[in-house]
Amino acid sequence: MANATLLAQETSSAQKLDQLKKAINQQKTTIKQVNKQREELEKQLQKSDLAISQVVKAIAKTKQQLAETQQKLTTLEKQQTELLKKKNQQELLLAKQLRAAYSSGNHDYIKLLLNQESPAKVQRSITYYQYLNTARIEEIEQFKTTIDKLHQVKIEQMDQIQKLEQLQQAQSKQQKEFSQEKNQREQTIAKLSKQLLNDQQTLEKLEQEEANLKAALARIAKLSQQEESLKGLSRLKRKLSWPVNGKIRRSFGSSKQGYLKWKGVLLSAPTGRQVTTIHNGTVLFSDWLKGYGLVTVVDHGEGYMSLYGHNQALLKSVGDRVETGEPIALVGQSGGQEQSGLYFEIRHNGQAVNPKLWCR
Repeated sequence: MANATLLAQETSSAQKLDQLKKAINQQKTTIKQVNKQREELEKQLQKSDLAISQVVKAIAKTKQQLAETQQKLTTLEKQQTELLKKKNQQELLLAKQLRAAYSSGNHDYIKLLLNQESPAKVQRSITYYQYLNTARIEEIEQFKTTIDKLHQVKIEQMDQIQKLEQLQQAQSKQQKEFSQEKNQREQTIAKLSKQLLNDQQTLEKLEQEEANLKAALARIAKLSQQEESLKGLSRLKRKLSWPVNGKIRRSFGSSKQGYLKWKGVLLSAPTGRQVTTIHNGTVLFSDWLKGYGLVTVVDHGEGYMSLYGHNQALLKSVGDRVETGEPIALVGQSGGQEQSGLYFEIRHNGQAVNPKLWCR
């Protein structure tokens, strides 16, 4: 009887162990599927962020071209007004000259000679007529030049009006593309939000993103060529301006998740606001980075770098030299952020330092 009971207990334990193994395997499979889905969604997020960046830059360029075209049209309208005024003045002058010539009598030089007046008087009359004729010819040539210029202005006006229409059509198309990409991004964010992560998974995700950032900065630091003209930031403590005006939403050193701390600051700012570099330097990185979205990294020399993340669009490319206060990006919420803002770091020899020690 005891043996039967022991056997039953062993069988039950084996069944429970088997069920537990199956549950663990099922959980591993589920986690694997969720991670795969999340990776696909993050790839889609990257694609949407980059597409939005391109459209935003195209819209900005079109807007600038529209302003330039409008200015050109305004200039042409002023030229047209001046030329029409000049044309009217020349018409009046020519008409006056013709009336004066008509009222002075017959201009037939042969008849003048046959009148048998004194040679001196004849010579004076001929000289006078030649003078009037020369003046009329000059006025006619000026009139023709004015007419030609007016014609050219009208042609250029038509070209600019056509260009304006094309730019307006392009802008409309770009706005439509922007709306589509924005909707796609919002859908992706919504899907990512549905995949709720527990504290451990969130910590692991943030650890991986931080490791990716550190590795990326280490790679670009090796590639950077120190320029003698870049003197670093060591002498500029509390002298630099923040890259964007906004309230600090997350402070350097505050808790991020678990033992992880913020290595920079998160500044609240509206989408589209210009992000400016804190000091002159060279752009070392300008691309999308998981967890940080569209990122620009500027080398300031002497081991100092500044990082600007979660941008909507990047305005500079790798290798570009930038000056203090120069626009380098537009504020956004790339990288999966639900609110717009700028993530900003300062690093020295790879180690994050408190931006508040440099910016005022």
